[in-house]
Amino acid sequence: MSVAPLTKSRLEAFSDGVIAIIITIMVLELKTPEGFDLAALMSLTHIFLLYVLSFVYVGIYWNNHHHLMHAVGRITGGVLWANLHLLFWLSLVPFTTRWMGESHLATLPVAVYGVSLLMPAIAYYILVRTLIAANGRDSAIAHVIGKDVKGVVSALIYALGIGLTFLSVWAGIACYVIVALVWLVPDRRIEHS
Repeated sequence: MSVAPLTKSRLEAFSDGVIAIIITIMVLELKTPEGFDLAALMSLTHIFLLYVLSFVYVGIYWNNHHHLMHAVGRITGGVLWANLHLLFWLSLVPFTTRWMGESHLATLPVAVYGVSLLMPAIAYYILVRTLIAANGRDSAIAHVIGKDVKGVVSALIYALGIGLTFLSVWAGIACYVIVALVWLVPDRRIEHS
């Protein structure tokens, strides 16, 4: 009995579906105002802004994942597990976003939110390294990614943000926003490969 080769289209379709569910969960977590006036709506501003930040993060991963998959030709079982690892961490973003919003930006929830951003960054790094291993050191993906300084620096800024949160919640959030701004434009190394 022969086994069909692993295809990146199946991996992409599954990942797209999971990411769509993550975004759906996030939007379902948005609560309607308790009142019917502008003051009631404005009381939810921080929750809406946290949703926007988390939506942008999930969108960044979706966008870069899409470009990443177009730069590779071979998928292995290790790649599938590395991809699931990334999706697991992304799936926690709705929970940490809600907790941070409901706590009105309390220190621990903001720090945990930072962890929920750091872990997908680490998982993405592992996925990239697994793809390079599967496709070879001379592959297109290996050449365009290189040492992935942008990814490593982003993880360091997340870690800094987590630590700073215990001194100032706003300093931690600023670090999280900075990384989002850095990644808002798709990774051009991959986009042009």
